[in-house]
Amino acid sequence: MANAARDLVEPNMLVVPVPLHRARLLKRRYNQSALLAGQVAQRLDLELSLDLLLRKRNTASLEGKDREARFSELHDAITVNPVRRELLRDRPVLLVDDVMTTGVTLEACTAACMDNGACDISILVLARVANSP
Repeated sequence: MANAARDLVEPNMLVVPVPLHRARLLKRRYNQSALLAGQVAQRLDLELSLDLLLRKRNTASLEGKDREARFSELHDAITVNPVRRELLRDRPVLLVDDVMTTGVTLEACTAACMDNGACDISILVLARVANSP
Protein backbone atom coordinates (compact mmCIF):
# COMPACT_ATOMS: atom_id res chain seq x y z
CA MET A 1 0.00 0.00 0.00
CA ALA A 2 2.84 2.38 0.82
CA ASN A 3 4.35 1.85 -2.62
CA ALA A 4 0.99 2.52 -4.25
CA ALA A 5 0.63 5.73 -2.21
CA ARG A 6 4.02 7.24 -3.05
CA ASP A 7 2.56 9.39 -5.86
CA LEU A 8 -0.11 10.71 -3.46
CA VAL A 9 2.33 11.95 -0.83
CA GLU A 10 2.51 15.71 -0.31
CA PRO A 11 4.70 17.73 2.03
CA ASN A 12 3.41 17.80 5.62
CA MET A 13 0.83 15.05 4.88
CA LEU A 14 -1.02 13.47 7.79
CA VAL A 15 -2.06 9.80 7.68
CA VAL A 16 -5.47 9.09 9.22
CA PRO A 17 -7.36 5.78 9.43
CA VAL A 18 -11.12 5.40 9.09
CA PRO A 19 -12.38 5.14 12.67
CA LEU A 20 -14.32 2.40 14.42
CA HIS A 21 -16.77 3.14 17.21
CA ARG A 22 -15.43 2.30 20.70
CA ALA A 23 -17.91 -0.57 21.11
CA ARG A 24 -16.88 -2.19 17.83
CA LEU A 25 -13.20 -1.67 18.65
CA LEU A 26 -13.64 -3.38 22.02
CA LYS A 27 -15.45 -6.28 20.37
CA ARG A 28 -12.90 -6.70 17.55
CA ARG A 29 -9.87 -5.70 19.63
CA TYR A 30 -8.25 -4.00 16.65
CA ASN A 31 -8.96 -1.52 13.88
CA GLN A 32 -7.60 -2.96 10.65
CA SER A 33 -7.60 0.49 9.02
CA ALA A 34 -5.47 1.83 11.87
CA LEU A 35 -3.02 -1.06 11.53
CA LEU A 36 -2.68 -0.38 7.80
CA ALA A 37 -2.37 3.38 8.33
CA GLY A 38 0.39 2.85 10.88
CA GLN A 39 2.45 0.80 8.47
CA VAL A 40 1.87 3.21 5.59
CA ALA A 41 2.88 6.20 7.73
CA GLN A 42 6.01 4.43 8.94
CA ARG A 43 7.11 3.34 5.46
CA LEU A 44 6.46 6.78 3.96
CA ASP A 45 7.89 8.67 6.94
CA LEU A 46 4.64 10.60 7.49
CA GLU A 47 2.92 11.74 10.66
CA LEU A 48 0.11 9.47 11.85
CA SER A 49 -2.94 10.41 13.91
CA LEU A 50 -4.87 7.31 14.96
CA ASP A 51 -7.55 9.26 16.81
CA LEU A 52 -8.06 12.30 14.60
CA LEU A 53 -11.42 10.99 13.41
CA LEU A 54 -14.06 9.63 15.76
CA ARG A 55 -17.14 7.59 15.03
CA LYS A 56 -19.42 9.22 17.60
CA ARG A 57 -22.33 6.83 17.05
CA ASN A 58 -22.19 3.06 16.99
CA THR A 59 -23.60 2.78 13.49
CA ALA A 60 -25.20 -0.42 12.32
CA SER A 61 -23.28 -2.65 9.97
CA LEU A 62 -23.37 -1.25 6.44
CA GLU A 63 -23.08 -4.69 4.86
CA GLY A 64 -25.77 -5.28 2.27
CA LYS A 65 -27.10 -1.72 2.41
CA ASP A 66 -27.37 0.39 -0.70
CA ARG A 67 -25.67 3.77 -1.04
CA GLU A 68 -28.68 5.78 0.15
CA ALA A 69 -29.11 3.63 3.28
CA ARG A 70 -25.39 3.93 3.99
CA PHE A 71 -25.57 7.74 3.71
CA SER A 72 -28.51 7.77 6.10
CA GLU A 73 -26.73 5.52 8.62
CA LEU A 74 -23.53 7.59 8.57
CA HIS A 75 -25.16 11.03 8.68
CA ASP A 76 -23.26 13.01 11.36
CA ALA A 77 -21.63 9.82 12.67
CA ILE A 78 -18.02 10.78 11.94
CA THR A 79 -16.40 13.83 13.46
CA VAL A 80 -12.97 15.27 14.14
CA ASN A 81 -11.57 14.75 17.61
CA PRO A 82 -11.58 18.28 19.11
CA VAL A 83 -8.23 17.56 20.79
CA ARG A 84 -6.66 16.83 17.39
CA ARG A 85 -8.43 19.47 15.27
CA GLU A 86 -5.34 21.71 15.01
CA LEU A 87 -3.43 18.90 13.29
CA LEU A 88 -5.64 19.41 10.23
CA ARG A 89 -5.14 23.12 9.67
CA ASP A 90 -4.04 23.61 6.04
CA ARG A 91 -2.64 20.07 5.81
CA PRO A 92 -3.12 17.35 3.23
CA VAL A 93 -4.53 14.09 4.59
CA LEU A 94 -4.00 10.52 3.45
CA LEU A 95 -7.15 8.70 4.55
CA VAL A 96 -6.64 4.93 4.91
CA ASP A 97 -9.27 2.20 4.91
CA ASP A 98 -9.19 -1.54 4.46
CA VAL A 99 -12.14 -1.99 2.08
CA MET A 100 -14.14 0.48 0.01
CA THR A 101 -17.63 -0.63 -0.94
CA THR A 102 -19.67 2.40 -2.03
CA GLY A 103 -17.32 5.09 -0.74
CA VAL A 104 -19.88 6.57 1.66
CA THR A 105 -17.71 6.07 4.76
CA LEU A 106 -14.75 7.66 3.00
CA GLU A 107 -16.97 10.58 1.92
CA ALA A 108 -18.06 11.12 5.52
CA CYS A 109 -14.45 11.06 6.71
CA THR A 110 -13.39 13.41 3.92
CA ALA A 111 -16.15 15.88 4.75
CA ALA A 112 -15.18 15.88 8.43
CA CYS A 113 -11.55 16.58 7.57
CA MET A 114 -12.31 19.30 5.02
CA ASP A 115 -14.85 20.97 7.31
CA ASN A 116 -12.12 21.19 9.95
CA GLY A 117 -9.32 22.72 7.92
CA ALA A 118 -7.66 20.03 5.81
CA CYS A 119 -6.52 21.40 2.46
CA ASP A 120 -6.54 18.19 0.43
CA ILE A 121 -7.61 14.57 0.91
CA SER A 122 -6.15 11.51 -0.78
CA ILE A 123 -7.64 8.08 -0.20
CA LEU A 124 -5.80 4.79 0.05
CA VAL A 125 -7.68 1.49 0.36
CA LEU A 126 -6.44 -2.07 0.40
CA ALA A 127 -9.39 -3.50 -1.51
CA ARG A 128 -12.41 -2.34 -3.49
CA VAL A 129 -15.67 -4.28 -3.62
CA ALA A 130 -16.45 -4.73 -7.31
CA ASN A 131 -20.22 -5.16 -7.11
CA SER A 132 -21.37 -2.87 -4.34
CA PRO A 133 -25.07 -2.46 -3.51
